[in-house]
Amino acid sequence: MKKIALLILLCCASNGHTQSIYRKDFDFYWQTVKDNFAYFDRQKTNWDEVKTIYSWKADTIKTKDGFIHFLEKVNNELHNGHVYLNTNRDSSNRLIPSGSDMKISYRENKFVITELRENFNASLCGLSRGMVVVRCNDVPMTMAIQEFLPMTVHKFDLDSYEYAANMVLAGKHNIKRKITVLENGVEKDYFPDVNPNKTEENFKELLEQKKLPGNIGYIKINNSLGNNALIKAFDTALDGFMDTNGMILDLRETAGGGNTTVARAIMGRFAPQERAYQKHIYIGEENETGIRRSTLELVTPRKNGYSKPLVILVGNWTASMGEGIAIGLEGMRRGTVIGTKMAGLLGENFTFKTPELKIPFSFPAAQLQRVNGQPREDFIPSPMVEDPTTIIKVATDQLQIKAR
Repeated sequence: MKKIALLILLCCASNGHTQSIYRKDFDFYWQTVKDNFAYFDRQKTNWDEVKTIYSWKADTIKTKDGFIHFLEKVNNELHNGHVYLNTNRDSSNRLIPSGSDMKISYRENKFVITELRENFNASLCGLSRGMVVVRCNDVPMTMAIQEFLPMTVHKFDLDSYEYAANMVLAGKHNIKRKITVLENGVEKDYFPDVNPNKTEENFKELLEQKKLPGNIGYIKINNSLGNNALIKAFDTALDGFMDTNGMILDLRETAGGGNTTVARAIMGRFAPQERAYQKHIYIGEENETGIRRSTLELVTPRKNGYSKPLVILVGNWTASMGEGIAIGLEGMRRGTVIGTKMAGLLGENFTFKTPELKIPFSFPAAQLQRVNGQPREDFIPSPMVEDPTTIIKVATDQLQIKAR
């Protein structure tokens, strides 16, 4: 009996130690976000209530996988695609917008497809703009979104509903999607993942290039703004278009973000002189000291600059650094931005790591603004062009007018 009792005590002690690891990591995560998250004024999340609701749940977790899913759930409280873990499991949800192939907008209490990612699963299976999604994997959308709605936001706004709906439609890595829509008043099922989900594949080329009628150059970035090899590829492509009457820079496929080195290299080829392209406001420092710190990031001209008219194409999958390039070129008055609203990812991301399980997590710790002070996430292209089949024509028409 004594041996059995001792074994029980040892097991309980071991289990208690494991539980304390998860609680310690959650407490570190919570405090790091509290001290550094740059958008509590916008997201309206009650972060103190997050600790109250989730702390006891951390004490019930028994595995690292369980803790990862737990933090993924907590991230929904901040309901923006720029809040994520830098790790996942097969049963994790895909991130948005990088893991999505359609955009859902919440209009008149309906979940409407308003954009489709070109040549990705959703568009290839027959879904189209304007369809109303009523169920995902046979779960009504009004129920399915509950998994992703923040528990500490007591009055949901449009951002929280659309974040939740787009997470639902992006789907989980290990579950094939069945999308039920209303089409001319009749329900119809679509199966986007009959073929492998293309959001989990890499592009074969860093960029695409071609010359359009009217002697217009065209360069499309293939989700490679985080790859420094793009700098050389972009320079080579642009060098071949120096005699064109105008350029189109297509940023509609930059959902994975990137780094400022690549971004400044691209913008530097269009900059006539050193200019600011983006403003940073460091909230963590202000929280700690009470003193606001803000900086302007500059673009320096690079050799063999391109001086002809420029149009930048953007859309829902123009994200993070892609958004930075668009507002940067527009703010420098170097190009016209056209398309649809960009991803609206919040701020400049910083990455931290939990002390025990070493789980990396990222969130915006600095606000980003246009040089005129407007929040980057609020930028609206002008003109707005919602039809992807006409956007190239609109861009070339604008360039031809400017070239006259």
